[in-house]
Amino acid sequence: MKIAVRYYTKTGNTKKLAEAVAKAVGTEALPISCPVEEPVDVLFLGNSYYAFSIDPEVRDFVRKLDKSKVGRIVNFGSAAMLNSTYKKVKAEADKVGIPMDGREFHCRGEFKGVHKGRPNEEDLAAAAEFAKSVING
Repeated sequence: MKIAVRYYTKTGNTKKLAEAVAKAVGTEALPISCPVEEPVDVLFLGNSYYAFSIDPEVRDFVRKLDKSKVGRIVNFGSAAMLNSTYKKVKAEADKVGIPMDGREFHCRGEFKGVHKGRPNEEDLAAAAEFAKSVING
């Protein structure tokens, strides 16, 4: 199974999660500035809410994905206040015809002193276990 991990972060929180996910599934975590050029069965996509939506860079990244190269997207991320970005990412994935896995990983992320130290080691371990569970069925 071919797997890719891409992430978008402003605080570094989602990068930490992406690195844990990538290590767990044996690949490298790359920022969304690196396009998915090789066909992959699973694209783990890390992102978060910024100003009550996904960042325009995430939206544009998903819109530029080639449906012949991405089997499905698995959403993950962190946020200080709002939770899942799943519906926002799925809306963009639907536009380009790429299915979203129904499972996702989300945890709290530190922002301006709120949820200090998050994601923590437990969060990173949980993200890694989540990634393994997706890959192993």
